[in-house]
Amino acid sequence: MSMGHHGWGGDPPATEELARVRILEATHRCLERSGVAKTTLSDVAAEVGVTRQTVYRYFPSLGDLLNAVAASGTNAFVERMGQHVATCRTPLDAVVEAIVFCVEELPREPRIGLLLHAEDDLFGRGVTSPAGVALAAQFLRSLAVDWASVDVTDEDLDGLAELMLRLIGSLMQYPASTPRSPDDVRAYVRRWLGPALTTASTRT
Repeated sequence: MSMGHHGWGGDPPATEELARVRILEATHRCLERSGVAKTTLSDVAAEVGVTRQTVYRYFPSLGDLLNAVAASGTNAFVERMGQHVATCRTPLDAVVEAIVFCVEELPREPRIGLLLHAEDDLFGRGVTSPAGVALAAQFLRSLAVDWASVDVTDEDLDGLAELMLRLIGSLMQYPASTPRSPDDVRAYVRRWLGPALTTASTRT
């Protein structure tokens, strides 16, 4: 499909994929400047230098666009989280540290954190979508820990991934009346997930 010669600040993208990238980058700038609640498709279109109809061609709704912005930052975030838990050798340690990392770092992640404050709770719904759970389960499967040692099967990891995402979402959206430090979150998660992620012989 031809990009045409009008709009795009006089510099139309050569491909459909480049057009999507330009729109996502413009959306990110709008979000940083105005926040989720005050960013509209019209703002994004003006930032890119195209009509709203052009934006609609690539992203049918503002929700689709916001989810795409969040997704664009996900791979880098997951890579950072992997580095954070790389030294964990037990399933419990890995799960606890992944949860603590998300609770602390997601709100600071430029392309994801802003969306956590969306008034329509868009990201909260999306995080436990089949795609979100599949991504989290894939992350768990990539860890250098022995899941079988605590009787967690490969199939179980999908359920564990969903539980982790729900817990992370709840801890961020509905924090305790007295804010928990990272160590507090560690102790809280270990207390209640520990029995499920340790064997009877190693349980403390």
